Amino acid sequence: MTSLTSPVTELLKTHAIPYNVIDIPLSEDKKPVRNLEELLESEGLDPKSVVRSVLFRTGSEQFILLAVAGGGRADWAILRNHLNERKLRMAEYDEVPEATGYVVGAVPPIALPTGLKVMVDNSVKDYETVVIGSGVLGYALALKGADLLKMLGDAEQGSFAKA
Repeated sequence: MTSLTSPVTELLKTHAIPYNVIDIPLSEDKKPVRNLEELLESEGLDPKSVVRSVLFRTGSEQFILLAVAGGGRADWAILRNHLNERKLRMAEYDEVPEATGYVVGAVPPIALPTGLKVMVDNSVKDYETVVIGSGVLGYALALKGADLLKMLGDAEQGSFAKA
């Protein structure tokens, strides 16, 4: 069992939420393995249960983080409409650490800077156990979907993605 300390694990411990650490071997160029699906299946987890944290930047220069599971893709029209923004783009690689405090590939949907707007797609409700970024590259965390949703209680929830 890997022991890992990050703002995410600290937050989960504070709320007495159990989780498991998943080692994600990094390739030689320090990127997470592409075979995450196989890795998760070997751990008895559904590859679709990964909750991706996708960062957007609005035309009014706000950052928005969308948590989406099941491999869904953000529905740009719905997001723009919901946020009342005409312009919306994916955050640039170097904007991610600036806005979230984490590197690309390790961004969690919780333990984020105050003021970062978080939205949760309904797809997250579909999984009993979900896998989220740990805040540290090379590791993910598995926890109960209901616990994650409880932690995301203040986030706006809705249908923001296409399956």
